Amino acid sequence: MTPDVIVQAEALTKQVSSPEGALTILDGVSMSVRSAETLAVVGVSGSGKSTLLGLLAGLDEPTAGRVILNGTDLSQVDEDERARVRAGRVGFVFQNFQLLPSLTAIENVMLPLELTGHARAEQQARSGLGRVGLADRVAHYPAQLSGGEQQRVAIARAFATNPRILFADEPTGNLDEKTGGRIIDLLFDLNREHGTTLILVTHDRAIGIRCDRRLELSAGRLLGEPI
Repeated sequence: MTPDVIVQAEALTKQVSSPEGALTILDGVSMSVRSAETLAVVGVSGSGKSTLLGLLAGLDEPTAGRVILNGTDLSQVDEDERARVRAGRVGFVFQNFQLLPSLTAIENVMLPLELTGHARAEQQARSGLGRVGLADRVAHYPAQLSGGEQQRVAIARAFATNPRILFADEPTGNLDEKTGGRIIDLLFDLNREHGTTLILVTHDRAIGIRCDRRLELSAGRLLGEPI
């Protein structure tokens, strides 16, 4: 793995059991991502995009192959060690936001900071919410926020620990076009400001074109970079 490569996948395969037998979701995918790069993983629904993202982030284990994440071969460590690799260095933004409903906006953003023992978690979280335009929503619960506002809280939480890598899985999938455009602008702005590697799954060709590179999956296989 070259020094500027921060994520590398080698012959990743993922199979699951089905009534008809083993179902192959990913089939021998190899790829690498450089530090500070923006990469879009594109393809039709069911092509394996979200599965690939989960494997790259160490949230799931492949049936075969391996992932090297920020210098650690995930196939050689247990779940506790994978969690330590992610802590403070990896951020996530999901289509369904995944905010804790019982916590306010600022408490949701503080959570990863507190888990990593950050000494000024509240101040950092407040600053992050201000950066995404939610300084006046810090005490609101997710149910009191619009979809776009919830996604902005999720982005503030993802960037709270200044991660080296951000994984985003269809981050605009539950948003209208205008709000989704603002969310994507925000992700790219934060990528430029912090030098964070951005790996996102999207079905939106316009979003993919904005990335440095695009990789296309079809039926679990990597086709390369579409025009």
